[in-house]
Amino acid sequence: MFDTTQKFNDRADDYAKYRPRYPQGVFDLLTEECEVGQECAVADVGSGTGIFAMGLVETGARVFGVEPNGDMRREMERSAPQVVGLPTTAENTWLTSRSIDLVTCAQSFHWFDFGAARREFLRILRPDGWVALVWNERLDDATPFMVGYQKALEAYCPDYANARHRERSEDDLRAFFLPFEMRVASFPNEQRLDFEGLVGRSLSSSYAPLEGEPEHAAFIGALKSLFGEFSVEGVVSFPYSTRVYYGRLVSDETE
Repeated sequence: MFDTTQKFNDRADDYAKYRPRYPQGVFDLLTEECEVGQECAVADVGSGTGIFAMGLVETGARVFGVEPNGDMRREMERSAPQVVGLPTTAENTWLTSRSIDLVTCAQSFHWFDFGAARREFLRILRPDGWVALVWNERLDDATPFMVGYQKALEAYCPDYANARHRERSEDDLRAFFLPFEMRVASFPNEQRLDFEGLVGRSLSSSYAPLEGEPEHAAFIGALKSLFGEFSVEGVVSFPYSTRVYYGRLVSDETE
């Protein structure tokens, strides 16, 4: 079976430059409700190039970035040296038992083994610890440009359908937090991209065909056509809803 931890090989540079950041409201929420801040230990699992981890560092927390992909982790270590990088996985973090106050998963939870990750999070969390699952969810039908972009992904990215199938439903996420209730918050977010940024943002996705792969040239051609049709003053807008699914996590055995 293909090792999903290698899906982002050769994409770290584009990922670091062109993936959307996270609204400040997300970090304010974690500070106010999950008590993130000084003396708090956070495990950012599937930390990638450290985009979310850098926001956590700004809260004053001690941050451990769990990232098995070497290219992504090295970029994190370069851009966010305050983060302790671990070449490990969500299912086996190497972190000390009951040492973590909050586990965050930003744009990563759908890659994990649901049950194994939950058991590992329970092991490393202190009693009544928190978990926050975060996604920048692209608004596919928000504008004519986004509708066209969605069609381009479907037409020229053969692995796109498989990637969408990995997404977790809200019911799945609620089950993860049982017996506690999952809380949900959302924040508007947006990127404004020139053509270089549009290409880089697109190629940062695991399913996008890289140079030399079938469909790459056709995909870039479709992006060029979309940009020519919909750009205004040299940019296009990518709207998102940044969604945070969060709550305390406790072992079923304690109930």
